[in-house]
Amino acid sequence: MQKLIIQGGVELCGEVSISGAKNAALPVLCASLLTADTLAVRNLPRLKDVSTMLALLKQIGVRILANDTGEAELSAASITNPTAPYDMVKTMRAAILVLGPLLARTGQAHISLPGGCAIGLRPVDQHIKGLQAMGAEISIEHGYIRAQAQRLSGARIIMDIVTVTGTENLMMAATLASGTTILENAAREPEVIDLANCLISMGANIQGAGSNTIVIEGVECLHGGAHSIMPDRIETGTFLTAVTACGGEVHLTRTRADTLDAVLDKLIEAGANIDTGTDWIHLSMNHRPRSVSLRTAPYPAFPTDMQAQFMALNSIADGIAIMTETIFENRFMHVQELKRLNAVIHVEGNTAIVYGIPELGGAHVMATDLRASACLVIAGLIAQGETVIDRIYHLDRGYEQIERKLVQLGAQIRRVPAE
Repeated sequence: MQKLIIQGGVELCGEVSISGAKNAALPVLCASLLTADTLAVRNLPRLKDVSTMLALLKQIGVRILANDTGEAELSAASITNPTAPYDMVKTMRAAILVLGPLLARTGQAHISLPGGCAIGLRPVDQHIKGLQAMGAEISIEHGYIRAQAQRLSGARIIMDIVTVTGTENLMMAATLASGTTILENAAREPEVIDLANCLISMGANIQGAGSNTIVIEGVECLHGGAHSIMPDRIETGTFLTAVTACGGEVHLTRTRADTLDAVLDKLIEAGANIDTGTDWIHLSMNHRPRSVSLRTAPYPAFPTDMQAQFMALNSIADGIAIMTETIFENRFMHVQELKRLNAVIHVEGNTAIVYGIPELGGAHVMATDLRASACLVIAGLIAQGETVIDRIYHLDRGYEQIERKLVQLGAQIRRVPAE
């Protein structure tokens, strides 16, 4: 166990290179199960979730050659164990993404119901409903999903809710199904497009990724390919929000502004000056931010994965912000920890009212999930005095060496063993 110690109240200035996106890397790695050939993946972030996924794929039978520079070659020529056991997936919900590819390629899968952050109910019923529509026989026994199919068949699938992993799972499964699959009410996130681009490079026939209707014409088999993971838009947004809250100037490289329109609009509303290019974003902030109200919703609206970070920003902003969370019903767990830093926040159902105050005060806090961890880091950077953040293993699931990158910006932050 480790913790972070932050001496707050320092402006952030400098340059940071953004890592590959966790939420794009995990489904792309699972796409390796769809072919007997080699899939080469570049720009992989060094994250706990990525190493967990690689270990899971290896356990299934995928041969993996990986290095420390973010490159990996995956070969699923021999799938020996189409199983995702509980002890390997209990910390990572994205493990459900092996279900569709395994079923499409081998005709069977035995997948533990997934875990991950305790931010609310995230049912897998849309995954199951879609695969059943494609002809799969599925049962849930003793906490495991058991699925079988001779060969999946194309179907028109209308998802009851917008689900990113559900869209990705069904899209991967449909690539090897017989006939045409139409996914209605599909997720539009850039990570879905990134996966589609990877699958297309492997020979899949996919149209409409990035819209709410995706059409997949199944093929007999996919071949190998090479794919570079897109930049992490949530890591990008987290650094931009931190500098807006603390003041200073940052130049982010190897990123994409076109995936962050809603976040950039809110940062500009808060008072930040932003310039963008093809693969860079420059932000400067020289005054106290203004409060910004927001409502989370599926892409391209404001992302739920940035709500907690903006709550830290709003806690010291000028004004009152009304923040409504529509995606997860238990994603305000960071509120109590922010209150330990003197934040003034009132929660009513799925809405938090944040009363901005001039400054926060350092305290000992505990991270409850991945994005709440990032929220507390930003709050610690804002706060006067010392902030100690426990249970930072959540951070390592989604941020590559976040304290090292913050030190590059002048932050006084260090990682130490927990006592």
